Amino acid sequence: MTEPAVDGRTTPLRVILAGICALVLTVGLARFAYTPMLPIMKAQAGLGYVAAGWLAAINYAGYMAGTLLAAATGELHRRFAFYRIGLVVAVASTVAMGLTRDPLAWGVLRFLSGLSSVAGLLLASGLVLNWLLQHGRRPDLGLHFTGMGLGIVVSGVAVALTLPVLSWSGQWIALGVLGLLFFVPAWRWMPAPPPASRAAGAQVARPPPASGAWMRLLNAAYVCAGFGFVIGATFIVAILERLPVLHGRGGWVWVIVGVAALPSTFAWDRIARRMGATRALLLAYVLQGAGMLLPAVSARAAVNLLSAALFGATFVGIVSLTLALVGRHVPSNPSKAMARITLGYGVAQILGPIIAGYMARATGSYQGALVATAVLMGCGALLLYVADRRERAGR
Repeated sequence: MTEPAVDGRTTPLRVILAGICALVLTVGLARFAYTPMLPIMKAQAGLGYVAAGWLAAINYAGYMAGTLLAAATGELHRRFAFYRIGLVVAVASTVAMGLTRDPLAWGVLRFLSGLSSVAGLLLASGLVLNWLLQHGRRPDLGLHFTGMGLGIVVSGVAVALTLPVLSWSGQWIALGVLGLLFFVPAWRWMPAPPPASRAAGAQVARPPPASGAWMRLLNAAYVCAGFGFVIGATFIVAILERLPVLHGRGGWVWVIVGVAALPSTFAWDRIARRMGATRALLLAYVLQGAGMLLPAVSARAAVNLLSAALFGATFVGIVSLTLALVGRHVPSNPSKAMARITLGYGVAQILGPIIAGYMARATGSYQGALVATAVLMGCGALLLYVADRRERAGR
């Protein structure tokens, strides 16, 4: 079914597809491909536990820097320019990972890829949400955030299929070239925001502003989610590859994460409509925490694959629900509101892999990091419970 055009060749479907392609490129390939590539780089390029953790932390430091930039930039046309710059940086930094063996250069490139991921995760999300609001569409980001799951599937399949024929360096270059397929629609189909004088269009009903206490609780809970996300997104393939039955199949483990993530945004949108967004978030936190514990308590392949599926089914939902919830409360500039709440999430993403890397070197496994992460997700769920009680009490 063809979507009706709203202005010229711009249609709701094209705008959402532009956002999806931006997420596949900047998050799925430039940022997340490091996860299935991690065990390959450890085997072929001599990457150690601590270095792997630091590279992941530097990547998230780049994301944090981009988040700060997004939070400080209020003008929509400037955000649109940063969005397009991010698309270019995503392709270039991915290709360049395969052109050097210098750990310092890898660090710079991981920083740049983290910086570029803001283009898909925050800037594209805000641009899509703003466009939907201005054209009287329901401001749900579920379809947009399928780009995260699709990006994981694309990067996992690409790594798995190129492993038998390419070295680690050739795989990085191939991933960057693959990104060009998503670069073109992400660049061409995302419309520039209208001038301020034309921005007042049809609007949907908006919720009242949230209280300061509720926002602080949500921020604190999202910090906990940052730890849960970064440990899973960085190390889950390396953790599961240590099982004999999964050795050498890390790319396919990552595909399982992505396949579980693909429908999750729709599922969490439906759950949020039935029980409320805050309660839906609480449920997602509990499920992700439980999934993190599974590899720490069992070495069975089925149990560990369930852990990967639970991670995929929850982490995108947590991001989608949180950002959409915050964006709806600040419809005049959703990207800026999303960026602000992401700052604490970004701090957790910087610290998490460093701590996990040192814990793994000291113990020879990631089990301690998994248990600690599960505890933090439980703390986040408790914070959301308090936030939900306050919200329902009108405080």
